[in-house]
Amino acid sequence: MKNLFYTLYALFFNISRFLFPLKKNRVAFVSMHNENFCDSLGAVRDELEKRGGYDLVYITRQDLSLSNPLKALAFFTLKSRLLATAEYVFLNDNFMPMGKLNFRKEAVITQLWHAEGAFKKFGLHIPQNDALRKAEIAANSKLTNVVCSSEGVRRIYAEAFGIDEKKVLPLGAPRADYFKNESNKKVALEEIHEKYPETKNKKILLYAPTFRDDSERDKEILNNFNLPKVKKALGDEYEIFIRLHPQIHISERATEGATDVTDFPDVRKLILAADVLVTDYSSICMDFAFLDKKTVFFAYDLQWYTERRDFYFDYESFVPGAVAKTADELIDAVKADFQKERNEKFKSFNFSFDDNQSAKRVVDTICK
Repeated sequence: MKNLFYTLYALFFNISRFLFPLKKNRVAFVSMHNENFCDSLGAVRDELEKRGGYDLVYITRQDLSLSNPLKALAFFTLKSRLLATAEYVFLNDNFMPMGKLNFRKEAVITQLWHAEGAFKKFGLHIPQNDALRKAEIAANSKLTNVVCSSEGVRRIYAEAFGIDEKKVLPLGAPRADYFKNESNKKVALEEIHEKYPETKNKKILLYAPTFRDDSERDKEILNNFNLPKVKKALGDEYEIFIRLHPQIHISERATEGATDVTDFPDVRKLILAADVLVTDYSSICMDFAFLDKKTVFFAYDLQWYTERRDFYFDYESFVPGAVAKTADELIDAVKADFQKERNEKFKSFNFSFDDNQSAKRVVDTICK
């Protein structure tokens, strides 16, 4: 079914490429998974809007509605024509039909990716079935550039995308620019305090675990966190926010005693407002490291996860904070001092820039 979808989309795209000329300064943003633009894709869009003179078009998951035949038809026809005539294309994730698209040689295709640095394995480094790997390799072969956050992770990105290292550009993470804007922090705190008045005069602990790709193990995530015990131990000093990954599929969220912020639209505001992060294997730790904020890694199933996903480095010695495997260890780690030197080592490896200029560098380099 998916292969039919890719072939059909490619048919319309390739016809449009033949019938319509390339449009100078048309920029297509492709976001088929994370379409809220609270990432590097959104940061590059904002930079282009600020400069002016660009025709910005969007291809997102919301355009593909199988329950709306007219919208689906527009996705295959109008949207494929916009993509086929774009001079610049930016993506934040894989777009599998790309392997079948015959882009013009003048088109510049740039993968911004949706995460910074290198932590857990991704792309061609993770186990895949043959069909998916073949489609991903074909799609990545169309990339002109891949942007990464540091020189240190350049080789890893080249291997993960299966491309020449010369195509990987360590220009910094455009999404990280948001965190260096003091007015953004002020706005975020005001919005959080207004929406969640119980946070006023308290510290915020954000618990943001990632999914396990196993529905049964997903159900155990909140049980293992042991919210009643953590809440009792931390007392009134902290308000606990819980944000579950969108791929954690559980019907009931046992969040009594905490604030469920899973559906809060902009995770960046939660990151700016929070004082401490508790996570496991989520790349959200990159943002807290970048901001020099404490992260506690609650890795109660580390061996199980490592056997299935694995990391680029030894997890327990590489992560920028204490590793806890029980609720008691988690509580002790939250109360302990911030491990500044450990965080700085992690941060310097994953981020080459701390200057609020990464989106500008990307646009200066790509959109010549």
